[in-house]
Amino acid sequence: MLANGARRGALRYPPPVAKQPAQHRSAETATLAREVVALPLGALIRVVGAKASPPSFRLSAGSCVLGAGEGAHVLVPETTVSRRHVELALVPEGVLVTDLGSRNGTFYLGQRVEKMVLALGSRIRVGNVEVAIDADSDRLLERLSDSETSYRGLVGVSSAMRRLFAVLKRLEGSLVNVLVHGESGVGKELVARAIHAGSARAAGPMYAVNCGALARELVSSELFGHKRGAFTGAVEQRVGAFEAAHGGTLFLDEIGELPLDVQPVLLRALESGEVRPVGDTEAKRVNVRVVAATNKSLDDEVKAGRFRGDLFYRLAVVKLEVPPLRDRPEDIELLAKTFARYAGIAELPADVLASLSRMPWPGNARELRNAVEAFVALGSLPGTAGPALEALDQLMQQVIDPERPYAEQKERFAELFTRNYLTLLLARTGGNQSEAARISGMERSYLGKLCTKLGVAKG
Repeated sequence: MLANGARRGALRYPPPVAKQPAQHRSAETATLAREVVALPLGALIRVVGAKASPPSFRLSAGSCVLGAGEGAHVLVPETTVSRRHVELALVPEGVLVTDLGSRNGTFYLGQRVEKMVLALGSRIRVGNVEVAIDADSDRLLERLSDSETSYRGLVGVSSAMRRLFAVLKRLEGSLVNVLVHGESGVGKELVARAIHAGSARAAGPMYAVNCGALARELVSSELFGHKRGAFTGAVEQRVGAFEAAHGGTLFLDEIGELPLDVQPVLLRALESGEVRPVGDTEAKRVNVRVVAATNKSLDDEVKAGRFRGDLFYRLAVVKLEVPPLRDRPEDIELLAKTFARYAGIAELPADVLASLSRMPWPGNARELRNAVEAFVALGSLPGTAGPALEALDQLMQQVIDPERPYAEQKERFAELFTRNYLTLLLARTGGNQSEAARISGMERSYLGKLCTKLGVAKG
């Protein structure tokens, strides 16, 4: 189910697929999967502003005790800390915090807790001492097997994608929040759906919201719901995205577009596990795993004051990078064949595959998919002509110098194509950059940056 304004077209490829049976993998890979996939993501326990031995503790399995007594795994010699003050244990959602009958209590968000599961990235107070519970992201990258060329509907033979698949498999034992970063069209929502399908929440709902497509005044209602009569136009009660995703995964696409004034409310919902519908006086408990996506650099947005740093760290417990298609050209043929099968044809002609492999695809996999669908429907690729391509092939054979580096010449020809493509595209749209962005499959801001970089007149 999708929220109003969420992109529906992005869900068409590929459909959910079952996890590959172990008998179809090598014995070594299957053994590795059993060893690492079932374990939750490790935690890094750090004592802040006080002496501790050790000052940080890697919690990779089981539990640890923090206290002032010699038997504690993390020794904190402070008078407000009991000998055995609090126990921390790994669970898929993060860390289970259990107070061990301490004198001065264990606190989260100002409230005393006896037993509570906290997400990685949380802070607790043990007596008067602050303790940080962060993700041990370095351990996530250890012992990765990058032999897989697919993961739950995602495909790729490039080293970047195979490494991404390995990280996704490592995350199957955890329910931590994930931030997926990549250019428009790379398939960030498909990555999010693969994360959901590989998690313990797979049987629960996955609810998607496109934060960039929501009217500013309706963002709170979309995320948290509203009561009937809460505002003009609220003619009936509405369930928000958090409630709709209860017991499953909430996908927040284009999270970088979320208005600054709504961000504290979202942060509070993530910290407390409670939401309050607009116009309601009572909060509701929700249990949701959040996967967010953006094509912006949220680090830069935080520095510019357009995105809250505390919300960024809460969302980016694990940060995944999906590389653009131009950086992994070896994936083009496999993706094209996959899109063709979903479009209803078994094979693409060799000359079509060769043409597709030569294109730069500024709109990434989405643009490639559109081109394949156009070929299936029309029998030709968009904007191509057979004789003209043959003439271009002959001309390129005269221009290409086999004694010069590949990357240098490839970049030169890619720039030539992009410059000519943008010039013709903007001429066709009469300088309308929004229409040009729609046709090309690029974000408008990215199209503008390309024009500036290549010296293409924008209007």
